[in-house]
Amino acid sequence: MQKALVIEDNEDNMNLITFILHKYGYSTVWAENGRRGVELAIQEKPDFIILDIQLPDIDGYEVLRLIRVSEANGNLPIIAMTSYAMSGDREKLLNAGCTGYIEKPIDPESVMVEIRKIIGETP
Repeated sequence: MQKALVIEDNEDNMNLITFILHKYGYSTVWAENGRRGVELAIQEKPDFIILDIQLPDIDGYEVLRLIRVSEANGNLPIIAMTSYAMSGDREKLLNAGCTGYIEKPIDPESVMVEIRKIIGETP
């Protein structure tokens, strides 16, 4: 069973994302802030990470940077799942090291198709 680390401070968003992942057979670990997310990325060795960008302690860009230079797998798929929807935000996040970008609010019907495509799985 593949494991996803969900770094998300909003409990409603976290519940929705983990519900969808569990429905499709993934296990999850949750971090409520960026620093805890970096710790869990190193400790738990997830198969991929769902990363909110607006976090209460450090922003998602810093979390992304810290994970990429840490003992966690540097090639680990990291998917930005964010309400940042300004022109150029997608490209900025991908250039910063995200593997993929999913805009909030998420569509529960299609989000797993997007996640699987980003992490290289076929449905």
